[in-house]
Amino acid sequence: MKMNCQPNLLVITSLFLILCMNPSGGFSQFLDPVNTDSVLNERGEVYFTFEIKDREEIGFLTKIISLDHVNNATVFAYANKDEFASFLRLNIPYRILPAPGLSLSKEELDYRSTGKMDNETTIWNYYPNYNEYLTLMTGFATAHPDLCQLDTVGTSIQNRLILCLKISDNVEQTEAEPQFLYTSSIHGDELTGYVLMLHFIDYLLINYGTDPAITELVNNTEIFINPLANPDGTFNGGNNSVYGAVRFNANYIDLNRNFPDPKVGQHPDGNAWQKETVAWMDYASQHHFSLSANFHGGAEVFNYPWDTWSKFTADDDWWQFVGREWADTVHQYAPAGYFTYMNNGISNGNAWYEINGGRQDYMNYWHHCREVTVEISDIKLLPTSQLLNHWEYNYRTFLNFMRQAQYGINGIVSDTVTDEPVEAKVLIHNHDKDNSEVYSHLPTGFYSRPIFEGTYNMTFSAPGYYTKTVTNVEVTNWETTPLDVQLRPLTFDAQDKTTRKTMIFPNPSDGHFKLVFPEHPVNPSCAIQLLNEMGVVVYSDDLSCEKGCTQISISLPSLAPGVYFLKFNTGYRIYFDKLILRN
Repeated sequence: MKMNCQPNLLVITSLFLILCMNPSGGFSQFLDPVNTDSVLNERGEVYFTFEIKDREEIGFLTKIISLDHVNNATVFAYANKDEFASFLRLNIPYRILPAPGLSLSKEELDYRSTGKMDNETTIWNYYPNYNEYLTLMTGFATAHPDLCQLDTVGTSIQNRLILCLKISDNVEQTEAEPQFLYTSSIHGDELTGYVLMLHFIDYLLINYGTDPAITELVNNTEIFINPLANPDGTFNGGNNSVYGAVRFNANYIDLNRNFPDPKVGQHPDGNAWQKETVAWMDYASQHHFSLSANFHGGAEVFNYPWDTWSKFTADDDWWQFVGREWADTVHQYAPAGYFTYMNNGISNGNAWYEINGGRQDYMNYWHHCREVTVEISDIKLLPTSQLLNHWEYNYRTFLNFMRQAQYGINGIVSDTVTDEPVEAKVLIHNHDKDNSEVYSHLPTGFYSRPIFEGTYNMTFSAPGYYTKTVTNVEVTNWETTPLDVQLRPLTFDAQDKTTRKTMIFPNPSDGHFKLVFPEHPVNPSCAIQLLNEMGVVVYSDDLSCEKGCTQISISLPSLAPGVYFLKFNTGYRIYFDKLILRN
């Protein structure tokens, strides 16, 4: 059951009084006296744990420190110097924990030092250093230029590159296909996903053209993969190793608390948007991701929205469905006990613990993308000997989740007159809420609406167009419901009067009329369409025209009397006219 993590007034008042009574930052008890000043001065952050008496305290605590994990009454958290000073004023006993980025030696993190990299079975049993990471990413694009395009999302505070690789069968084009994103390690010391995403890129590329399932995915999805979202945190100890990795960026800010939040506002952590945050917001605005997952570590659970709100999303049933598919697929290939946290591997984010300013909620609310947080390993920095095991546990579910981007309802929204794509809002009646609607995007007019199986009524709307409703749209899980929609422009009549160069004679007509060609040359094969007043095509045909002919006779006696709009494509230009049919 979802737990309400909103703090009540009594809790907030009590914590406020504690702050006021302890201005010096004193505290009552150390459980493990450690010189936190030296840790903060050296690393810029401290990792610690403490107990809470009431879960309602989480709603307050999440606003002053970076909560990492909540297990019943035990809280694990990070804090920079200012955040830790605020925490100390609460007079809560705590214990400093070893930094995850220092938990393994440099030798343990670098499997190459053991001399065991002599065949392909161990090639992903190490953490690439920064220069090796750049080499791998550029190497993928160089080796597969027809499938790969390397994007620079932006640069970090310390000017390291934030890279994203696009994989598609027409990689230089934007196609009428769902755009899918995998991204990892926005927390710089959570690095299982870093290596697994590099491995996944390699897996897609080497199997394209030989594995039908992989080929189908690449041909029908625009795939984007960012293995490392916080390079400064990961290479805090230097470019030569991930040893010394930290959670925060170089400004000691948690990037996954720095995004605009639908409940708390534009700056939920009280900090300016970081350089990395702005880069990701810009990149999301330049694309139209319909489905996404970001990888973390420290637990093993599929954490779905919302994190900030205790209320459910419009698509809570769909989230539980795809989350269950993720966890159940992993369970088939992993040892007992892996990925079983919370509800056997899945959890609503706020029911676990509240966070504000997370990337997941930002993408869902402001970019209408279904993004989930996947905690992929209990250990943040896995020994290299376990990396291939975790690949074996997970790669099939990576593929399954990506396929979900093609399911649900999708299609193209276009203009009834010009057939040009239209950027439209796609709303599900009596279902959508909290920005869960989706949009068709230019240059293709494509939209994608993942949704749980059922029957839906949909409304398509765009500025300058009549709104159109489509009823009884049937959706089945694991299947695609194609639905192309055309919208009629509000200016259709005015456009007709100012641009028509055709001549219909006689007009009004009894259904038998001649169309006088507006220009020469005219292609031997011309296309004609007749639309009713609602913009629905009621007649279409390809007309055969001999060279030099200037008109053609058309007979449509079966059409009902009324006003129609004629669209005529000469092969060189499109013309319009109004046709009135009478009895």
